[in-house]
Amino acid sequence: MTAYTGTGDRAARGEADEGADGAARRDQAVRAAVEQGLVGPATPIVGLLDITGIRASAAALRAAFDAVTAPGTPVLHAFAVKATPLVPVLRLLHREGIGMEVASPGELALARAAGVPPARTVLDSPAKTPAELREALALGIAVNADNPQELARVDALVRSASTRSPLGLRVNPQVGGGSIGALSTATATSKFGVALRDEGAREWVVRAYLDRPWLTRLHTHSGSQGVPLELMAHGVAETYRLAEEINERAGRRQIDTLDIGGGLPVNFGSDAHTPAYAQYARLLAATVPGLFDGRFGLVTEFGRSLLAKHGIVLARVEYTKSAGGRAIAVTHAGVQVAARTVYAPQSWPLRVAAYDAKGRPKAGPDVVQDVAGPACFAGDLLAEGRSMPLLEQGDYAAALDTGAYYFAHHYGYNSLARPAIHGFGPDVTDAADGTDRTDEADGVRFAVVRTAQTLDEIVTESGGAYAEALTGTF
Repeated sequence: MTAYTGTGDRAARGEADEGADGAARRDQAVRAAVEQGLVGPATPIVGLLDITGIRASAAALRAAFDAVTAPGTPVLHAFAVKATPLVPVLRLLHREGIGMEVASPGELALARAAGVPPARTVLDSPAKTPAELREALALGIAVNADNPQELARVDALVRSASTRSPLGLRVNPQVGGGSIGALSTATATSKFGVALRDEGAREWVVRAYLDRPWLTRLHTHSGSQGVPLELMAHGVAETYRLAEEINERAGRRQIDTLDIGGGLPVNFGSDAHTPAYAQYARLLAATVPGLFDGRFGLVTEFGRSLLAKHGIVLARVEYTKSAGGRAIAVTHAGVQVAARTVYAPQSWPLRVAAYDAKGRPKAGPDVVQDVAGPACFAGDLLAEGRSMPLLEQGDYAAALDTGAYYFAHHYGYNSLARPAIHGFGPDVTDAADGTDRTDEADGVRFAVVRTAQTLDEIVTESGGAYAEALTGTF
């Protein structure tokens, strides 16, 4: 049996080996989840998070930028909370040296509940209200204004009360988009930031800084899923050049920190962790060497790339059948946990792994089949025409790479309940007692991250307390 793998020698082996380690941990966790009753006939869907993998990704991010940054340079890696808005996950990342990037009052509340201090929090949003801005400035949270109207609001707040908040402006370098239009943030018509190539915009930005000595940061976010690394680096380079121009015209180093956003793409086609943070950091250092020479502090805002590879949605196969000669496995994982995949499968394909009724990897010849979800519309498919060992009633289908933007972003179609989420890791308590572990699943321990939504909670969220509001009032 393969022993449960921890983090001890991973740094020496490098990021390339993490995919194989993660696959081994995944197989152990799935079997343990079945054996320990976290999933089964009465609980047919569950989300699982690999804690060892999350820690390894956080360490890889820090190490990648440390390797190219001048000693003593202030660097804040701020996790994009929208990727996995779960308080225990944010707490874990905070303990691993990662700050938080928030884009709503709800996300800020989650970060604060996780114990993340204001000094390690960044507020970005294209639609901040006066109340949101006022709260952030009172707390000392870094704020990046999105547009001239928002900057005018910040002007008024700064005049009315002092603040410790580092303040900046978001710009759009308009360097182009990637393969997924909805996620391309640096196109000519992107809704984010001040569009630098629009007529008069660059000079307006320079003047905005010269008129406001308290503006000390410059922010951009040019990457996301489907965007090539070279294009991301090009957007950062354009922003760096703007910062240098502003500082030259100001006659001082007014801009002291560059926020380069996040958006490192994730490989959804295999267990390999590519591209790696080290690859991107080296590319940035070659493209924008001045970014890392110690003259600028640095903020990053990675999200998906920290969590995606470490999540599993595990669903029981309730029924199997065939239609038109194709096998169909009907499971409990569909649009409610994988809305992006169901509605845009070409852009967001997911790998699905087959496990038997005992949670062991399924063997046998590959069979072309559909893996369907529980929602009542024909397109509710996790995978269509996928070749894999034939799923049978009582087996389990595991949607892989779902640690970000999947089971923590529930879509309430058919009033399907939000599944429970559990983190898993090595059972260090049992390992320490000297017991000889002959079954690999025995060495896995689970912790509740979020309990499953109850039917009563669904009714409450759907106005259950106001059942007579429309019939008894009018």
